[in-house]
Amino acid sequence: MGPKKTAAAEAGEGKKAKVTLEMKKEIIRKHDGGMSVTDLAREYGRNPSTIGTILKMREKILATDAAKGVTRIVKNCPAVLEEVEKLLLIWLEEKQRAGDTVTEAVICEKAKALHTDLVWEQPGTSGEPEVFKASRGWFDRFKTRSGIHNVVRHGEAASSDVSAAGDFAAEFLEVVKTEGYFPQQVFNCDETGLFWKRMPKRTFITQEEAKLPGHKPMKDRLTLLFCANGSGDLKIKPLLVYHSENPRAFKKHKVDKEQLSVMWRSNSKAWVTRVLFVDWVNLAFGPAVKQYLLDNDLPLKALLLMDNAPAHPKGLEEDLLEEFSFISIMFLPPNTTPLLQPMDQQVIANFKKLYTKELFRRCFEVTDCTTITLREFWKDHFDIVTCLKMITTAWNGISQRNLNCAWRSLWPDCVAPSDSDAPESTVVQDIVALGRTMGLEVTEEDISELVEEHDHELTTQELVEL
Repeated sequence: MGPKKTAAAEAGEGKKAKVTLEMKKEIIRKHDGGMSVTDLAREYGRNPSTIGTILKMREKILATDAAKGVTRIVKNCPAVLEEVEKLLLIWLEEKQRAGDTVTEAVICEKAKALHTDLVWEQPGTSGEPEVFKASRGWFDRFKTRSGIHNVVRHGEAASSDVSAAGDFAAEFLEVVKTEGYFPQQVFNCDETGLFWKRMPKRTFITQEEAKLPGHKPMKDRLTLLFCANGSGDLKIKPLLVYHSENPRAFKKHKVDKEQLSVMWRSNSKAWVTRVLFVDWVNLAFGPAVKQYLLDNDLPLKALLLMDNAPAHPKGLEEDLLEEFSFISIMFLPPNTTPLLQPMDQQVIANFKKLYTKELFRRCFEVTDCTTITLREFWKDHFDIVTCLKMITTAWNGISQRNLNCAWRSLWPDCVAPSDSDAPESTVVQDIVALGRTMGLEVTEEDISELVEEHDHELTTQELVEL
């Protein structure tokens, strides 16, 4: 007895049943999902050349509608795969901007997750969705189509993080010693995302907001770039990138952008780009550093340390205005930022805790001192102008001690001696207390989750909005 044949193969035997439009689309879908021409020919009982011809006519076939009355199979359709790849590229760019290295395995897992999410959103989809395998063949084709590079095939990058960090720390200290830099002259900058209008998940505000038609969380996302020196006594004006250049609230409050405590810039994705970064260096960083060095009778030289995110150009010195040629640039190696980058050593995390505390404090003040309810404040009175004031308060709340201690992993000798470090846990306790005063049942774990959420990778819905 020969091997059992599939239904598709049986349909192709004998009279050589006509290959229907739906069958052609199914063949294309399976090929896009990683199935080889040989396997498709075997499954459908056709010559490989026939399968090849169908694949060559891909665009024409996909553009043709199925006959009236025939249910169109949408579960693993090329349109979904096209959307998966589009979202995957945005996700990859987000990861690169965060300085993360991604492996082939991680990309394939993300592709499968995106595919599952998108399939369930298809109208009329029911039952178990067809599995998208994200095979090696698919990955190689995706890589060719998209032009992505610097993808690690396996997980070998992670094991070298600690070693690379140690090597860089030694190199950094040698530069500091050779050039004679003081802590006042060495700076670190880093970007972070902020969902400025977000409460802990369990609060009624978040749950009600999520149910609103047309609710788009990404509209409430912005990117901030923070920078300070090793001694912690100079904070540079932050760069803020939003999706709108002139929000309605600016007109309502008659905001003069030049007078803001941040450097306001915009683009559709609220990302820091190379152009915006260079703009910030020449218009905010350079002038502030030069004035600070002159005011403190320090030698006119400075070192800016940063990660290798796409917005940080390797040839940045060439983009500096001539008057800022005294600034040198040094890049952290990939995958070492969590270990070494000062801004990642509880500076940005503490900023987000202080921002959340300020958010809760303002909510409390409004509900305690006016007739406005919390729901009304959140819906009608909490806008980007209020957010900017809260950002200013939170950034001002980051202490010199906090900024100085952040260099301990990279430059221990620059950290000033102290009897004790100020406890940061009291900030979270204050937030919980304020929340409970307003009838919000929140815990310290809820607040920690909220702070971490700002840096979590974007959901499928958020990627679609981008």
